[in-house]
Amino acid sequence: MNMLLKSIFVMVYMMGVNAAFMYSAYQLIVGGITASWSGVLLATMPGAVFFNYVTMTKSMARTTRNMNTITALTVIGAVIAVISWSGQQQGQQQDQQLQMMLGLGGLIGWLLYDFWYSRYGERDTSMLQVGMKLPEFSLVNISGAAVSSSYFKGKPTVFLFYRGNWCPLCMAQIKEIAREYSNLARLGAQIVLVSPQPHQHTQKLADKYDVPFTYMIDEGNKAAEKLNIISRNGLPVGMQAMGYDSDTVMPTVVITDTDGIILFADLTDNYRVRPEPTTFTRVLEAYLSGRTSINNALTEKS
Repeated sequence: MNMLLKSIFVMVYMMGVNAAFMYSAYQLIVGGITASWSGVLLATMPGAVFFNYVTMTKSMARTTRNMNTITALTVIGAVIAVISWSGQQQGQQQDQQLQMMLGLGGLIGWLLYDFWYSRYGERDTSMLQVGMKLPEFSLVNISGAAVSSSYFKGKPTVFLFYRGNWCPLCMAQIKEIAREYSNLARLGAQIVLVSPQPHQHTQKLADKYDVPFTYMIDEGNKAAEKLNIISRNGLPVGMQAMGYDSDTVMPTVVITDTDGIILFADLTDNYRVRPEPTTFTRVLEAYLSGRTSINNALTEKS
């Protein structure tokens, strides 16, 4: 139920914050500069710009855990809108209620997105502990053939479980890995991209990159469920019309050695916070050099 509410919330909020931002800008243009509409603009513009930039450019793979700058701006905007409303004469207050509601709505919506929607809470990591053998699971390749995870033994492997082409942060992360591919390949690694999305979306992604990624489909989220990384109702509501299933996967990175032993696992509790590809390189370098503590190696180079 929690994820279902989130899937509804994010679509409502994205549409609402864009509408409020554009409406406040319109009011400032046609009616002149006022404190109340300026407050609404400031409370809604940061969120609207953030979502539009991320969605349209697909160039932002991660953010900070707490996006303090955007939060500060929305707080200031909401405060301006409320103070402007309360400072009006009694007969004018009703005319200012819309501005006050939009300003507060922009703030509340952003806080819910930043501190509630973006976070998964405590995740069950028991199946993907460093030093454990990666549990065996089955996937399907682009040709439709079933492939066991044990097929990838023999080489160090970076498994990237991504939500789908609809997720702009996932697409930006894959773009980063494509740029880092030569370094990863130099270390003998193979890159396996896994998503529960339909075959046609995966094929479209494969056609985009001229690097030898291995693209796999987790039909029915069976692997995600086995690994405890499934996100029930994680798809923003309405995107089912594009062929995606309501259930998806939590962004997860697992790196294994030649025997399928887990060297590194990133099970983020915030879908906006993801490891950089250089982290994968450092993990593999530490493994190939025979260092017993990869965590220490990451700490030393960070």
